[in-house]
Formats: sequence, C-alpha cells, structure tokens
Amino acid sequence: MYRESQLDNRIPAYDGRKSLFTAGPLPFTSKVFVVVLTDDNRGSSSDSDRKKREREFKVTIKFASKTDLYNLTQFLRRMQLDCPYETIQALDVALRATPSENYIVAGRSFFSPSLGQPGPLGGGTEYYRGFYQSIRPTQIGLTLNIDVSSRAFYEPILVTDFVSKHFKLNFSRPLSDQDRVKIKKALRGVKVKLSHSGKIRSCKVTGVSREPLRDLT
Repeated sequence: MYRESQLDNRIPAYDGRKSLFTAGPLPFTSKVFVVVLTDDNRGSSSDSDRKKREREFKVTIKFASKTDLYNLTQFLRRMQLDCPYETIQALDVALRATPSENYIVAGRSFFSPSLGQPGPLGGGTEYYRGFYQSIRPTQIGLTLNIDVSSRAFYEPILVTDFVSKHFKLNFSRPLSDQDRVKIKKALRGVKVKLSHSGKIRSCKVTGVSREPLRDLT
C-alpha cells in the first residue's frame, strides 16, 4: 500500500511487536500513517453499515537505530568479544518475514498442510508438519538452525459434522446439558467461519445453545 509511495520501494520486516526493519534507510525519520480497516465480521454490506465497521488506526514509524553488520562480522572473526544480539535479531526477523505471510505461525514455528501430508490424531484433530528456524552464531560462523516439528490442529470440517462425528448426536432433538458441556469443552475458544448469511464471518465459539438447529435463526 505504502511501499512505493512512502517507503522508497523497500520491503519492511516486522517482528509482530514494536520493531520494524528495512534493508536501507527510509526517506524519513518519523512519519504517521493512517490505516483504515473494515471489519467484515458484522452485519450488512450497506454503505452506512460499512462506515460503522471501519476502524481507523494511526501507525507511527520512527527511526530508532541502525543495525551495524560490521560488529557482527568482527564478532564472527573473533576480533570482538561482545555478541551483537540486536543485529542477529534483525536478521532473524527478516528471515521470518516471508514464512509468516505464507504459513500458520505458532510461537516461533511455522505450520502448513503444504509442508507435508496432515495425519489424524483423533478427537477431531490432526497434525500439521512444520519447522522452527533461528539464526545462531557458532564457531564456524553464522548458521541457520532449522528443526522439523508437528502441531495439532482441528480438522477443517463443518461444526455440525464435527459434533456428529465425534459425539454421535442427533440434531433433531435438543441437546442435553451433559452433551452441551462436552461440546463446549471441546470447541470453546476455537475459531470458526460462518457463511450462512452469504458473507464469510470469523468468530470464536463461546458456548453452545440449548435449542435445536431448526429453531435457530
């Protein structure tokens, strides 16, 4: 959005908190950007409702310091005792930028079905393959450490199919309190997508209704 017009065509690498790095200086030392985001998780699509869903944020990018690769080179040549951890952190953030956009991020690891065939774990979950990466200074120089890992995720299926498959319930009758507690425990906090209104909306499961599906609107 602002890359060509404001950032001198540089691609920033953001650490997800408060630090942002670029390969070279930006054409300013401090600048405020106005970013407008539209919340698609609410209501209708009329112009008036859309304006109500728009949220404006002011993002300030301010020059803090310049990462000095010279100190890192001197350290790797054993001509400097202090390890320049800030420089290594900047390189690590830059290295994580592209995977963060393409894969599911969990802590410092990345996961995706494209990294290997998912496998069943039972209980409506399956594992995705992924990897952990970090840059580390060693006796032979700067090395990239990559460890293969796996993590559990919920199966990408309909909530009703999930409940029918793993709880063997009949949706034509109201759920018992015991069944509702089991389902709530299994799904509470899980993100789901709603598409029945014609627009895809994302939300988290917070509870389970007592009413059957046919009585819900």
